[in-house]
Amino acid sequence: MTIFNSVFTWFMKKRIHQIELFMKYPNEVQEEWFEQLVSRAENTEWGKKYGYKSITTLNEFKERVPIQTYDTLKPYIERMLKGEQNVLWPSEIRWFAKSSGTTSDRSKFIPVSEESLEECHFKGGKDLLTIYFNNRPNAKMFTGKILTIGGSHQISQLSPDTSFGDLSAVIMKNLPLWAEFHRTPHLDIALLEDFEEKIEKMAYATKDVNVTSLSGVPTWNLVLCKRILEITGKNNLLEVWPNLEMYFHGAVNFTPYRDQFKKLIPSDDMYYLENYNASEGFFGIQDTVEHGEMLLMLDYGIFYEFLPVENLYDENPHTLTLDEVELDKNYALVISTNAGLWRYLIGDTIRFTSLAPYRIQITGRTKHFINAFGEEMIIDNAERALEEACVQTGAVIREYTAAPVYFNGNDSGAHEWLIEFEKKPNEFERFIDILDETLRRINSDYDAKRFKDLALRRPVVRKLPEGAFFNWMKERGKLGGQNKVPRLANNREYVDAILKVVELVS
Repeated sequence: MTIFNSVFTWFMKKRIHQIELFMKYPNEVQEEWFEQLVSRAENTEWGKKYGYKSITTLNEFKERVPIQTYDTLKPYIERMLKGEQNVLWPSEIRWFAKSSGTTSDRSKFIPVSEESLEECHFKGGKDLLTIYFNNRPNAKMFTGKILTIGGSHQISQLSPDTSFGDLSAVIMKNLPLWAEFHRTPHLDIALLEDFEEKIEKMAYATKDVNVTSLSGVPTWNLVLCKRILEITGKNNLLEVWPNLEMYFHGAVNFTPYRDQFKKLIPSDDMYYLENYNASEGFFGIQDTVEHGEMLLMLDYGIFYEFLPVENLYDENPHTLTLDEVELDKNYALVISTNAGLWRYLIGDTIRFTSLAPYRIQITGRTKHFINAFGEEMIIDNAERALEEACVQTGAVIREYTAAPVYFNGNDSGAHEWLIEFEKKPNEFERFIDILDETLRRINSDYDAKRFKDLALRRPVVRKLPEGAFFNWMKERGKLGGQNKVPRLANNREYVDAILKVVELVS
């Protein structure tokens, strides 16, 4: 362990210097990556289509290559899934990260190249450690193990030459030996498909291990940690793992979970570090004590563009580069990557909290959504599920909105729906079941979180009285054709306000 710490300390000092360089010269670093990406892909099918060989400026790149979504890249990705190569990226693509779908698909398959694994995802993981140890030089994390929970989709074969899984599963399957040595539990457990079985086996496999850090989505970490306390009879996690000092978290807003983790880990010395890592790439790491604020990582093989959200639906939207962005404005993130995603609109919105260096906060999605538990439910999912429930129960909906119900004690989370019916369903409980079943069918991430009520239980649906939404909109001064009821929200701001208005009226 001493030798490893010495090697890591050397690496950390070297890497901190590189991070400081891109913080000091951000535009130059991004320009270099832009040139490298275009040059490397010039002989791919995509590169030939858009004449990458003759592109000499960013403006030429923007003029030739339209902004892309998963649906526009899907025909190319489908061929890659069957084993075709040199389509979007020159090196061999054998791995795909499976994530929640789009309007037309239950799931997306994001290509993961060797370069994106090494230069982006693995580099991001190492930088998490580097920044942590730089901020806390006396950390003893490597005296024990990092507990990581794998994704909801195990590695599966698409063809003899290609495999897919959740990003976390793809990463764990390809981890270098040194990283695997410091991780727990064994992959046979961490990558189990059945989440109930996985949680149970992880609890028994790790309760007696010297766990010094946790990593993963808060939702599943809470489920696991509560199960470990049940098994051990302990009052908190420090009685189970006395050397626990760090939690690396991401994927969902941590604010609703913070108090729950403080109860589980009653220590002011516990360190929480946020990261912004998606199937498409690793984008940000919290490098200060400011929660929710992350350093934009600029040397991971990703070229960034920023689209002002007010221009999102323009016919030919104009994107900005780093030197053009402003503080406290919402931008949709557009990326070109070393896995062949070109001018790809990933669906996240961010705002800059600092321009020297560039730090960001995630502000939401380009569409209404709920992602409190990693379910990534978009408005299209909601509309389709409600439509099916209405068709089968004879209901007609006037207005609706939905929001998360966060974990409370031993209760799992849920979605709370406030619905004002024009015509009430003939079987209300059946309406709820059809809503839930349809969401599970069309959204694989929602389905995974609903598995045996571990993270999400059956939806809570409330029938609101006539005029409830009108009264709420009137109170907000939002009456009028241009003002709409927000359909989905990732917090309870709207739902709680509407329920308060309903309570006052009644």
